[in-house]
Amino acid sequence: MIVEAALIGLAAGAVSGMLGVGGGILFVPALVLVLGLSQVDGEATSLLAILPVAIVGTWRQQRYGNVRLAEGLLMGALAAAGTVGGVALVNVLPARVVKIGFAVLLLFTAFQMTRRALAPDAEPKPEEAGS
Repeated sequence: MIVEAALIGLAAGAVSGMLGVGGGILFVPALVLVLGLSQVDGEATSLLAILPVAIVGTWRQQRYGNVRLAEGLLMGALAAAGTVGGVALVNVLPARVVKIGFAVLLLFTAFQMTRRALAPDAEPKPEEAGS
């Protein structure tokens, strides 16, 4: 099971990095469908997997001067509070409601990605502006 989880993490990380989506969009369904975890366990595992990714990403981006520490700490504190509230909520909701809610999130994400991919570029990207 550890090897399968590692392969899922590697694949989800690569695909989400290429597509610019959060890994949980791919990681949670894979944990539920491939490893047989419950929806809540899959989501909790995905949340835990964010920690090392966030630490490494922050360290790398800090070297480029892209980290605004005060705003990041505020967002982190608010995200932690939201996580506590979300955990409390998911523990009282029926499992089917949680699965349907996650499916709706996946559909919304797919819609947004499709809409953005099909929309004409309104503004040139910063690196293209000078050419």
